[in-house]
Amino acid sequence: MLVSGMGAFESIRACKAVLFHTQPWRCGFQRPAVSDEDRWIGRALRANPLPRPPLVKPLLRPGLSRLAPRWLALVLLVLGPAWAAAATVTVQVVNDAGKPLVNAAVFLESKEARAAARGLKGVEVQQVDKRFDPLVTVVSIGTEVLFPNRDKVRHHVYSFSPPKPFELKLYAGTPANPVLFDKPGIVVLGCNIHDKMMAWVVVVETPYLGLTGASGAISLRDVPAGAYRLRVWHPELPPGGAAFDTALSVAGAAASANVRLPVAGR
Repeated sequence: MLVSGMGAFESIRACKAVLFHTQPWRCGFQRPAVSDEDRWIGRALRANPLPRPPLVKPLLRPGLSRLAPRWLALVLLVLGPAWAAAATVTVQVVNDAGKPLVNAAVFLESKEARAAARGLKGVEVQQVDKRFDPLVTVVSIGTEVLFPNRDKVRHHVYSFSPPKPFELKLYAGTPANPVLFDKPGIVVLGCNIHDKMMAWVVVVETPYLGLTGASGAISLRDVPAGAYRLRVWHPELPPGGAAFDTALSVAGAAASANVRLPVAGR
């Protein structure tokens, strides 16, 4: 079977498609010998080359694509040091006997940290089994704290501490309005009905804060490089005693400190 003109091109195109799928007999031609096939396909491709697949469109216009490396370098120059410098600061707190100290408030202070401080979200100090839980809460300045009563009896929560004097009169359930802690300092909580109930809210001017667990350790993450004051406070410190305070330099990916507080061992 012979074809000529555009019909020949169309037949060649069809046969090429079939040949590449290893079924040449479907186009009506007998499969040639290997060497003849190579020559035949070569002539067909030269006579009527397959269209090139479309190129993937660039994400940026040609003019902008030349500038992309420069912009990327600029972004890395500005943000790279901050990313690289973010460190995890691990602090181990022990008592006089060298035993791990739970419920120690640990925080890092600096001028830059004060500017970065923001109120925390979703903070609660609940009353359950006629006690406050948690015993110690550490928050950034500007944090609103809810005081839900999950006991079957009513409570009357109050504080006379200068950083935040307030009163939640006899109530059950959760008060409609949280309490805003807008000044730094130690706020002692009490219940006017149950005198043995006591807790503390530590309000600090920094986002780098935490509370030690049973191991006496706390890891403060994403701390930028810089010079800080490491401060540690615990409710069993001597009355009127100041929080532990020492200089701490943060550089690289990690920093650590060991703190011994004058708290009686148990």
